Amino acid sequence: MEPIVYSKPTVNIELTDSAILQLLKRTEDKGVSEIRLGITGGGCGGYEYIFDYNTTSEPSDQVLDFGKFTIHIDAMSIPYVNNLVLDYVKNGIQEEFTFENPNVTASCGCGVSMTF
Repeated sequence: MEPIVYSKPTVNIELTDSAILQLLKRTEDKGVSEIRLGITGGGCGGYEYIFDYNTTSEPSDQVLDFGKFTIHIDAMSIPYVNNLVLDYVKNGIQEEFTFENPNVTASCGCGVSMTF
């Protein structure tokens, strides 16, 4: 009988050049090298993104190494954020990270929550 091999699901996240530059700056300013990315229940659309600078990792996290920082994604969030593009956009005095996610079927008017 062959042993059962369990593997972590894989995830593909793309970061634009402007997102990488901003994440390098922010992680350096905060003195951290780990970023938590995922989804959580909430908002009028049912889900919201988690985007936080942290210094902890869970054993079930998928860890994406970008050199000077890593992005940690919990196993539950992987199907929802797979193929996401993270960008950093400046429009006048407004600056923000944006999430282009092909898995989202609808987003609410507030611009914070979405439906899968």
